[in-house]
Amino acid sequence: MKTLTTTAVAALFAATSLAHAESWVPDPTHTEVLISWNHAGFSIQTAKFNEVEGALEFTPGDVEGASADFSVIVSSIDTGVPDFDGHLQSPDFFDAAAFPTIRFVSTSVEQTGEMTVKATGDLTIKDVTKPATFDITVHQMGEHPVGQFFDFYKGEWLGMTATATINRSEWGMAGFIPVGSDAIDITINTEMRAGGWD
Repeated sequence: MKTLTTTAVAALFAATSLAHAESWVPDPTHTEVLISWNHAGFSIQTAKFNEVEGALEFTPGDVEGASADFSVIVSSIDTGVPDFDGHLQSPDFFDAAAFPTIRFVSTSVEQTGEMTVKATGDLTIKDVTKPATFDITVHQMGEHPVGQFFDFYKGEWLGMTATATINRSEWGMAGFIPVGSDAIDITINTEMRAGGWD
């Protein structure tokens, strides 16, 4: 898909009355950070982080000027199996006691298609910081239709999905490879509101 011109980008991302930079803050009830991996060739397993902090700084019409700074709380990991959650939080993997957050800070954002963006930045897991790139699909931007029913959803909203694949061994988590795959797929689904909440 052809990269948009500045005019087309502005048209796509200016379906809002906002004309200056805003902090777009995730709705905790409609934001999920999922990781998945191959387990010994027998299945694809998943886990979810339930707590996300941070914001996207974005001026409609200025995609390349956007910046993101998000963290997930490691202790919020949820596989549906409490004992496994505890193991993932142990020094064998994330070592949540010593490193309680995973953080991504963007260094560049570029438009790649009519509804797609690429965000590259520094991903910190444990005490290792390395570059990572997320491919982002924008689903919708503007007034949230649910706002006609609930005040919480009034205002300007942005909905998107971001995906990336990393090798966990590069971030100091090489345990049990190759029984558990080195490659970890990350999927982030989120709805964010401009200005956050008071």
